[in-house]
Amino acid sequence: MKTVLAFGDSLTWGYDPDTLSRHARENRWPVALAEALGGRVEVIAEGLNGRTTAYDDHLADSDRNGARVLPTVLATHKPLDLVILMLGTNDLKPAVHGHAISAKNGIKRLVSLVRHHDWALDVEGPGVLIVAPPPFCEAATPDFAAMFGRSIEESHMLGSLYADLADEMECGFFDASTVAKTSPLDGIHLDAANTKAVGKALAPVVSLMLGL
Repeated sequence: MKTVLAFGDSLTWGYDPDTLSRHARENRWPVALAEALGGRVEVIAEGLNGRTTAYDDHLADSDRNGARVLPTVLATHKPLDLVILMLGTNDLKPAVHGHAISAKNGIKRLVSLVRHHDWALDVEGPGVLIVAPPPFCEAATPDFAAMFGRSIEESHMLGSLYADLADEMECGFFDASTVAKTSPLDGIHLDAANTKAVGKALAPVVSLMLGL
């Protein structure tokens, strides 16, 4: 059975903007992806609320810097056939970095970490699929509006920047905005229908990259 690592933030963890809790397991996109692939692939969900691509954010009791923790995650779950990177939303917080180009550079760092990881055991390293998260929308929640509102324009740049990066680094690419929209409740997260839609839409891309 092929193994896929889904490395992301709260969109991968399954944050529910309606209940402020977590989506039911069947509504999280990594689970929807595995189901759409008919049980032929194990999808390991590694989502963390607030995770960035490669930048520090010390407002939680966990390490949110994706570049710092990714090597350990890779070592934990290897061998892997594919790594899906869906990050960048939290890079756009003004307190973290605030710019789409910084998110692109962070994703580039993560791809390099995957490519240069010590896979050992004569195992070929996994493929990489870069997923651009859907852009932000105006938020009804004051705290989220204050946190992300000034970054709406930057969020609309992620798709094109990530597509260019995928071409440059010979990775797969998928723009989640083609199938999902963020919730107006908080402007950044996905309701159940939209997060499931991401998982289902990724299935043919993943299937192609894994040669299924």
